[in-house]
Amino acid sequence: MKTLYIIGIGAGDPDHLTLQAVRAMNAAEVLFIPHKGRDKQDLNQIRKQLCERVIAHRDYRLVDFAMPVRESEPNAYSQSVAHWHAELESTYGDLIAEHLAEAQTGAFLVWGDPSLYDGTIRVLTRLHARIGGFDWEVIPGISSIQALAARHKIPLNGIGENILITPGRKLPESIPDNIDNLVVMLDSRSHLSRLTGQHLHIHWGANIGTPGEELIEGPLDQAWPRIETARQRIREAQGWVMDTSLIRRIRPDQR
Repeated sequence: MKTLYIIGIGAGDPDHLTLQAVRAMNAAEVLFIPHKGRDKQDLNQIRKQLCERVIAHRDYRLVDFAMPVRESEPNAYSQSVAHWHAELESTYGDLIAEHLAEAQTGAFLVWGDPSLYDGTIRVLTRLHARIGGFDWEVIPGISSIQALAARHKIPLNGIGENILITPGRKLPESIPDNIDNLVVMLDSRSHLSRLTGQHLHIHWGANIGTPGEELIEGPLDQAWPRIETARQRIREAQGWVMDTSLIRRIRPDQR
């Protein structure tokens, strides 16, 4: 039977690869490399460089494939994601059928951790239920949240505090009173501006673990213009921005 690994490869730094990920990559005979367009060519190259660095043999094949693009429909988000996942399911099914022989092992290399704001597990679950014919395993990876905290040398939470993780599009107008630490991901439309003027502190990072990494920390009202400038600079230089933020209240005695 065919075997598939869904491998979390961390946030971009080759040293983020776990020993389990390295073992799985070495076990794979075919590695599927997504191509997300010219602007994100760096992401394609990073995956290939990881393979060259950690796979100890040359008896493997890299299969590039065009990643279906999700239509941006803010007023119909769930429907657009469902349509996108259906396209991904069809694409993955074709890749497995065409490029993976019986008893061979393949792998998808997923940025960060496959369980956090990534659709690969959902898509493979649906595909497996529909056609079967393969075993599969998920290999966890270091997420951008963990990498952000490590780069800023901070814990994600205070003693006994909670954490809310949200995409930028779901960011509230203010942090609820019962939330101590707010992590914001996938904020392509700069929703962080909603939170200015509320005595908040931010630890921000973009493209963490890559040569173009940038970090900013400070009161949100002061940091926000610098973050917007950094985003524009990174996008112009690299063609893509993946940023993550940790936001906390500034206590009255710290203002």
